[in-house]
Amino acid sequence: MSNDININNESSKTTMIIFGGTGDLTHRKLIPALYQLHINGFLPKDFTTISIGRRDKTTEEYREDLLTSIKRFSSRNFEEESFESFSKMITYFRLNFEDQSDYEDLLSELNSRDTPGVKNSYMFYLAVSPNYFSEIVMNLKASGLRDKDSLWQRLIIEKPFGQNLESATKLNDSISSVFEEKDIYRIDHYVAKEMIQNINMLRFQNAIFGSIWNKDHISNVQITVLEKEGVGTRGGYYDGTGALRDMVQNHLLQLLAITAMEPPVSLDTDDVRNEKVKVFSSLKPFSGDHIEEKLILGQYKGYQNEDKVDKESITETLVATKVFIENDRWEGVPFYLLTGKSLKNKTAQITIEFKQSNRYNYGKESEPNILEIKIQPDEGITLHLNIKEPGVVDKIAMVEMDYCQSCLYLFNSPDSYEKLLLDAINGDSTLFTRWDELQLTWKYVDSILDEVNGKKNSMMKSYEVGSNGPEDLSSFIDSGANHWWYLNREY
Repeated sequence: MSNDININNESSKTTMIIFGGTGDLTHRKLIPALYQLHINGFLPKDFTTISIGRRDKTTEEYREDLLTSIKRFSSRNFEEESFESFSKMITYFRLNFEDQSDYEDLLSELNSRDTPGVKNSYMFYLAVSPNYFSEIVMNLKASGLRDKDSLWQRLIIEKPFGQNLESATKLNDSISSVFEEKDIYRIDHYVAKEMIQNINMLRFQNAIFGSIWNKDHISNVQITVLEKEGVGTRGGYYDGTGALRDMVQNHLLQLLAITAMEPPVSLDTDDVRNEKVKVFSSLKPFSGDHIEEKLILGQYKGYQNEDKVDKESITETLVATKVFIENDRWEGVPFYLLTGKSLKNKTAQITIEFKQSNRYNYGKESEPNILEIKIQPDEGITLHLNIKEPGVVDKIAMVEMDYCQSCLYLFNSPDSYEKLLLDAINGDSTLFTRWDELQLTWKYVDSILDEVNGKKNSMMKSYEVGSNGPEDLSSFIDSGANHWWYLNREY
């Protein structure tokens, strides 16, 4: 929870400065998210955006580009009239990231906008290649921008935050010399998705789950984030990263922590993040013993022919791993994490498999109760229950109690960037990654990378584009009903 002054305080104004204003992230996500916040009345009264890029453009030309982007990428309604008022909040500023004098020009521009008696607040959003993170932050300091009189200044930084613990620590040391931890907002957009936010409500506001959310009643947890698309135009970045760094280190481990954490003493920012840190601190260290039983690496056929990908690449495009949490609640319960590209279906879900109950004989073994938290493409929650099939003979049948969010509310959920940008404006960093979280997740993923170093060639499993992945996945689940539940869904 933030103690900052209310965003609509008339004696203050907020400026968002986007580095990378002509980039894909800005056009696909940031500007459409800001537009939705604007038309729904969530932005501060005196809110402006300066979009920074290296191309020669006028503000008018840039606004035309934004109109095209919003029409194409905005998640919900578009109105010509509201775009007119929105576009007036945005100006374009040409700046070379490496040139300190350009930052001094930016400072002059900000100074020219000052109003006597009105406090300024600044959000610096780094929507650029990670290579520029440290350089931009150092230039904010060297140019005097960081020292400009302000109510507050916040740095919003995209992933990847480093390539391993060593590089992440070096980057963090650099930006922490300019910004305090409380002012650094490291984005993981996945945790802001609507159904992920529903997990805490589901767990902690429904007493029926309170006593069964543990090792005594749960057989396993499956967290799957799968994509139909290949690497596309991201080959150069992806080939030096791979699925372990790109997805497991952040998105999947964050989903694990949200699912597994203890009830926080409050919903205040640090109380929530402290519980996630406890989960990461309790991860059972990864070892190379019987590695094939706890890790599968895959690469889709044709990956090596993708643009900007090494022809002999051994970069993994799929990862399945088994994770254990060594605490009283989860001791012995496997958490299966699966992510991959160029697969049959696009889906993201968390599946809780409860232990089977076969107290009575109904002619066949009952299925375990399953709780599905569906993140995409559907959004909703499904609980699978055993009931008596209608008839004079007692037979068991599985039924579903289904909550379909889009069906019930008849609207598309807000994009996760809408939630994250609004939280950053309000000073609520609950959904952003704290440095100690990042340290622990990198430490865990580094331990996996260390174990597979030199073994990737022999471990890599090839799989067909549009398939369900390598054949080895079918026998990877070794607890409960012994299969991936997402495969039972219709798409």
